[in-house]
Amino acid sequence: MLMSMTGYGQGKAENQEMGLIIDLKSVNNRYLDLNIRMPRKFNPFEDLVRERIKASLVRGKVDVFINIENSHREDLTVTADFPLLRRYVEAYEAIKETFGLEDKISLNHLVRIPEALMVEDRGLDEEAVKSLLLEALDRALTQMSAMRRTEGEKLALDILDKTDKMNHVLQEIELLAPFIASRHQEKMAARIQELLGQVEDFDADKLNMEIAVFADRKDINEEIVRLKSHFAQIDSLIKTQEVVGRKLDFLLQEVNREVNTIGSKSPDYDISNHVVELKSLLEKIREQVQNIE
Repeated sequence: MLMSMTGYGQGKAENQEMGLIIDLKSVNNRYLDLNIRMPRKFNPFEDLVRERIKASLVRGKVDVFINIENSHREDLTVTADFPLLRRYVEAYEAIKETFGLEDKISLNHLVRIPEALMVEDRGLDEEAVKSLLLEALDRALTQMSAMRRTEGEKLALDILDKTDKMNHVLQEIELLAPFIASRHQEKMAARIQELLGQVEDFDADKLNMEIAVFADRKDINEEIVRLKSHFAQIDSLIKTQEVVGRKLDFLLQEVNREVNTIGSKSPDYDISNHVVELKSLLEKIREQVQNIE
């Protein structure tokens, strides 16, 4: 089953300390390219995230967004520096008494004092965070893979439809090929006879043999056979469970080469039209294959 490289997935997970939300966005790319954005405190877990994604994906440019959805911040403790605050209050009272002021000291004044409140970060529970990350990431990957699979099924149907059309066009070319080869040989022989004119001293058998050899070089049966083989391989690859994007891309290059050879060997009007049709279908398939993993 084909997998598209375009997809989106979201995963959420929560424990007593925090909740995480992970978003994955994937587009086509020749290789696997990961761009991970997450809170700085999660940096130690970046390699873990990368390895988990690499185990599921082979190709594609993937943006990973990791955010803390809510946090109970039980990893933080906030305490007041009472000795420091007491000294500040004593200083305020001394100022009031010295200058005869009536202002009252409020809580708002005290909490604005630098270092009056001390925040202590007890650090992350690494195992808990790791478990939370993997839980959210696996859910996001599952959702994105489902979308990529659905898109891949649509691509597979479209490609099979177009290769079927190419096969029908090739059959038309195959029917025309013998008549065109014979017609080409007759035209060439007539033209040579015309050029020879009244010349009598020439080896007719040798000339006919050379004409036949030249005509054989214009034969397109080999290209037709190879194209049939390529179409069969494409059909087989599309129905496999493997990652086949690069293999399909290579096969389409071979198809393009054979189609071009047919076009150069057969300048016949009807075949030229069929070659144009083949190239048009081929280009559409190549566009689709660029998005296959």
